[in-house]
Amino acid sequence: MSNEAGGRTPAPELSSAWASAVDLLVEHLQFERGRSPHTVAAYRRDASAFAVRCQARGLRHPGQVDLRVLRRYLAELDAQGYARTTIARRSSSLRGWFALLVRRGVIASDPAALLVAPRTGRHLPRVLRLDEVERLLAAPDSSQPVGLRDLALLELLYASGARVAEACRLDLSDLDLEQSQAQLTGKGERSRIVPLGAPARRALGRYLDRARPQLVVPDSPPAVLLGARGGRLGTRDARTAVERAARTAGIGRVTPHTLRHSAATHLLEGGADLRMVQELLGHASLITTQRYTHLSRGRLIEVHARSHPRARRDRPGAPRDEAEMP
Repeated sequence: MSNEAGGRTPAPELSSAWASAVDLLVEHLQFERGRSPHTVAAYRRDASAFAVRCQARGLRHPGQVDLRVLRRYLAELDAQGYARTTIARRSSSLRGWFALLVRRGVIASDPAALLVAPRTGRHLPRVLRLDEVERLLAAPDSSQPVGLRDLALLELLYASGARVAEACRLDLSDLDLEQSQAQLTGKGERSRIVPLGAPARRALGRYLDRARPQLVVPDSPPAVLLGARGGRLGTRDARTAVERAARTAGIGRVTPHTLRHSAATHLLEGGADLRMVQELLGHASLITTQRYTHLSRGRLIEVHARSHPRARRDRPGAPRDEAEMP
């Protein structure tokens, strides 16, 4: 909204109670949960937006909020055309926030305990076929330093299932090519060791030997992946590099998350244990991994037929058990 002078109308000042509640959430996420600055900023915006609406209705303290107020707020977001994923995120933010306020004694009871987020549907990211992976990895121009860097990035993402931020955060001291492994630091500052296959090890080795020295400038950080100007490769530039390779390969839109999901799915289809995939991806809960990965129906039938002791064997040409003989 603009004022008469053409500038933006400043956001209304929050009451001390609401401002303290927002600050408490931010400090909890930043210092206790170790969330990224981007995530903390998003939660602050969500909490502040809700506080502004409550205050506009005369509710100057979080303790005045009840379940009806929360439900009305989410309904208003829906009526204003917000995406269901956004509404679900706001709902989750509110539940976590009010639970924190109860634990800290700011409010006596939790009005968000029974708040139900709208269903968003289960959208599974695209999974690349193996031939598409090969075409993608063959796309960067390995005669150029940036091309070698892009190939190292692609191989790292696919080999380890790393998040793009984890790959960009990787320092030289985190990489052990002799042991074919890397130490990634993910959400909540949790670190994990991930294996690197021979192709990823070779691509990273070539990049470090031939390309990175050409990208280094006097004040370059100790990052493995450097940008064209010698700074740490940013997540946006990393996404651009992946998308550029996908266009060159002619396989449509591909993101770093596509490679992460493809790596996990290909591991499961190859017979990997779900908990091993959970550890590789850095998921705190196995439930997250179960939602994130899936087996194709044909592969599931194949594994069941081969592994289950009482799987039927009446496929055409398959031998029948003696118990099934007439």
